Amino acid sequence: MKKVLITGALGQIGTDLSEALVERLGTDNVISCYHRKKPEVMDGSRGLYEHLDVTKPGELDALMEKYQPDTIVHMASLLSATAEKKPLMAWDINMNGLIQVLEAGRKYNALVLNPSSIAVFGPDSPKDNTPQDTILRPTSIYGVTKVAGELLSDYYFTKYQVDTRGLRYPGLISYKTLPGGGTTDYAVDIYFQAIQKGCYTCYLKEDTSIDMMYMPDAIKATIDLMDADPSTLKHRNAFNVSAMAFTPAEIAASIKKFMPDFTINYEIDPERQSIADSWPNSIDDTAAREEWGWKNDFDLDAMTKDMLENLKKILK
Repeated sequence: MKKVLITGALGQIGTDLSEALVERLGTDNVISCYHRKKPEVMDGSRGLYEHLDVTKPGELDALMEKYQPDTIVHMASLLSATAEKKPLMAWDINMNGLIQVLEAGRKYNALVLNPSSIAVFGPDSPKDNTPQDTILRPTSIYGVTKVAGELLSDYYFTKYQVDTRGLRYPGLISYKTLPGGGTTDYAVDIYFQAIQKGCYTCYLKEDTSIDMMYMPDAIKATIDLMDADPSTLKHRNAFNVSAMAFTPAEIAASIKKFMPDFTINYEIDPERQSIADSWPNSIDDTAAREEWGWKNDFDLDAMTKDMLENLKKILK
């Protein structure tokens, strides 16, 4: 990994990943691609900025010719809750965008990291300690695109020897970006509202358990997988990765350890609750730990402490 192009670089993961890669590789070796939202600050902290509609043939090829990156990280995606409202747009962005990225990997001999999600699991998957290899029958369009994306990435590896890799991210939590249309966004918004209002109204039931991860661990996992010796990778597309699983009631209890007056109440959103109910309570990431040494650094209370400390600085 010497030069990296990131699609969807202004999204939740892309924002943090681009900064981490600039620290490691330097500004000129990270190409952060955006679509609708133009970056407000272009100071080099997230690399070189380029506009890209990943669904349009030719646009990505032009950037590959210009910069010659050896790695593409494909973060451009329509997330679960938004995708349910716009399923055709979700298919176009999530699948047609991916095929352009995989073709670029094939033509320019670049490693392609295509993130997946716990959304690949459905109601027929084991709910607790969900295995790496199990039935994938999601009930959301987002989940459907992620399963198809895993299979398509595997196809490009076996058919064209493109070095494809992927992670099944759980719900991700970060203080640097606002929620962006995902079912697990409550676990980000709750911290913002705790600082700003001292209370939060949650759209999921208090006992809804979902696998989660703090963003620094997600970035660590992403970079570690990109760096991994390809000969050790058996699953490639895509690895379960996990750090913690908790319910809205448990994250509220964690916040109350640092903010005793914090309160939470519930107004359930049936659509997002239905999506969350189809996902695992917890997943087994043994394959990632054994094949490339994955290990998380943050548990719930450590994450809560760090989130609140950073948000107090940002939101004061």
